[in-house]
Amino acid sequence: MIIARTIDELQEAKRERKGSIGFVPTMGALHQGHLSLIQQARKENEHLIVSIFVNPTQFLEGEDLDSYPRKNEADTKICELAGVDILFMPNIDAMYEADELCIGAPAIRGYILEGEKRPGHFDGMLQVVMKLLNLSGATNAYFGKKDAQQLALITQMVRNYFMDVNIIPCEIVRDERGLALSSRNVYLQGDEKERALCLSRSLKRATKMVMAGELNVETIKREMFNVLKDADKVEYVAIVDRAFNALEEVEIGNTIILVAAWVGKPRLIDNIWI
Repeated sequence: MIIARTIDELQEAKRERKGSIGFVPTMGALHQGHLSLIQQARKENEHLIVSIFVNPTQFLEGEDLDSYPRKNEADTKICELAGVDILFMPNIDAMYEADELCIGAPAIRGYILEGEKRPGHFDGMLQVVMKLLNLSGATNAYFGKKDAQQLALITQMVRNYFMDVNIIPCEIVRDERGLALSSRNVYLQGDEKERALCLSRSLKRATKMVMAGELNVETIKREMFNVLKDADKVEYVAIVDRAFNALEEVEIGNTIILVAAWVGKPRLIDNIWI
């Protein structure tokens, strides 16, 4: 495995490689969810690039940029064992200059749900993802469905800017009790790990209601809020179509049910695609 820390090192490592390139961008602190993306990309491409970069432009003031989990030594070993060809680990100076062009998230989809709670977050996310997609030369890029709104906006960016890359959605990975894996789960202490399960339980309750024939969005959301009482603060429960338009009734095959809540220190998100 080649470790590239500069743009020149990355381009040199790519130079002689012919065939499809799979790419998995991450912010490190790799867990089984990341590994599932890496393994799928390894199976489906001739070459595999993984990036680790904690992107400052997608963190808002007061968020956990400085304390975000960083485990570079462990992450490097995970990538090596997973068969990664190139691990790209740039610093901030390699990725940004002082007076940058900016990419703006769409005025509606970029400022609802996560975008409403974290204004400007998606601008920074799209900015760095465009850079990384361009640098990697990826044929296929892999993103988890847990960040569903992020996935939708990246797919829109690729479409709107006519970028030559396939965006591959990958299933959410959960622990044995159903908690969606996240690098921020390390912040959960004591009974918070148990209380955090209310997010996945609320989604299970919603799914059972839909399977029983209940399609009314407000009815489902009320029941989900009842299940979410173990959270310290519920930021939103939303039921939208795949384009993130609000729904009055669940549309089977075209619906995402999303939840965001605080449990202890971390802000957690989860969703289910129906």
